Amino acid sequence: MKIFNTLTRHKDEFTPINEGKVGIYVCGPTVYDYIHIGNARPMIVFDTLRRYLEYKGYDVNYVSNFTDVDDKIIKKANEEGVEASVISERFIKECKKDMEGLNVREATTHPKATEEIPDMIEMIKTLIDKDYAYEVNGTVYFRTRKFNDYGKLSKKNIDDLRSGFRDLKVSGEEEKEDPLDFVLWKPKKEGEPFWESPWGDGRPGWHLECSVMSKKYIGDVIDIHAGGEDLIFPHHENEIAQSEAANDAEFARYWMHNGFLKINNEKMSKSLGNFFTVREISEKYDLQIIRFFMLSAHYRSPLNFSDDLVEAAKSSLERIKTSVSKLDEIINAAKSEKADDAEAALISGLDGFEKKFDDAMEDDLNTADAISAIFELVKFANTNVNENSSKEFATKVYDMIVKLCDVLGIKAKTEAELLDADIEKLIQERQDARKNKDFARADEIRNSLLEKGIILEDTREGVRWKRA
Repeated sequence: MKIFNTLTRHKDEFTPINEGKVGIYVCGPTVYDYIHIGNARPMIVFDTLRRYLEYKGYDVNYVSNFTDVDDKIIKKANEEGVEASVISERFIKECKKDMEGLNVREATTHPKATEEIPDMIEMIKTLIDKDYAYEVNGTVYFRTRKFNDYGKLSKKNIDDLRSGFRDLKVSGEEEKEDPLDFVLWKPKKEGEPFWESPWGDGRPGWHLECSVMSKKYIGDVIDIHAGGEDLIFPHHENEIAQSEAANDAEFARYWMHNGFLKINNEKMSKSLGNFFTVREISEKYDLQIIRFFMLSAHYRSPLNFSDDLVEAAKSSLERIKTSVSKLDEIINAAKSEKADDAEAALISGLDGFEKKFDDAMEDDLNTADAISAIFELVKFANTNVNENSSKEFATKVYDMIVKLCDVLGIKAKTEAELLDADIEKLIQERQDARKNKDFARADEIRNSLLEKGIILEDTREGVRWKRA
């Protein structure tokens, strides 16, 4: 498999450190609110990478963190008058619901920053002992200039960066030996969570978290480190500096970064009114459609999110599901079991579709071309499989489509639809749960119905529902 490596700026042949095993670290969200549609892209892309590697027989250790201590989390906690952990735990739970809707599988490990503080303190101690870090008034800084390879991922020149800081006047900057030095540990402020350390009570810098968690759950060297391209600098650059300085080893062999997501050709922002959470999108579209839409473009390409493009993705996904549903009917009604000679010849050609799919995925995870291979298979199915086909032939075609879709995390099989009476019964159960203040059960029913394509709308006249 060839992967475009941000570090080398070209496609490199992927060779894992340990044969048959792959360690992947993906930077996860800061959990202070519902995840937005931009967060969904790396989740979907790198979940698909994991699925493909597992389909090829690799044992994948997939680690993706939750940043559960951060200024935004603290701000929201203070606004609500609760502990920061209340906010982070609430939105970790909500994030996992959205991930489930997007068919993003749970990571092998989902470490939380707050649970790894002792190891972060140990890495800072190591960096101080090696003269890569220094403490001033309770703040610990990393000596950026001392790390000779700084800028190797982002291709930024450290002297150019230094000139950009010439006129910068920021509180606390005068403490630094160099304006480029970044924070490893910051002292506590009033109303903030804190931990004890040799440098006083405080909390770790954001960049340090991923270095420590990837080391603990994968090792000193990661096979693949991934995330959005907005993280290349300074986050990933700083991770490399502190990890390689502390561990005396290469931090990551391959770096993968997905392109930006725009909304109607504009950068997503709350001020423009085009900021959408995954939860909001799910009220309009089945999240399987969003996953299919995201994978219809190459992961490194910028992606424009618009109703027209999502509707097109919805129609395309429906073509696949319709074909699979038709094949299912043919299998169940088949008059003959075994394939005849003509069908056997067609079955032998199915491997060609899988090869096209694999070739696309092997070429830097080209999911767009992989989906094209699936559509060729769908066309083959619609042309060659009919009510006179054998069960064996129809099943082979059905299994191939479902298998390839599953590698992409696309559910090709249509789940049995709920009957109207069943929906009404569940809605009544939800209403009863709300009256009894069992809001957890009420939310569970709503989410369960949503997963089955049933959208609820609470109105003054009662609950209305529709199929997505």
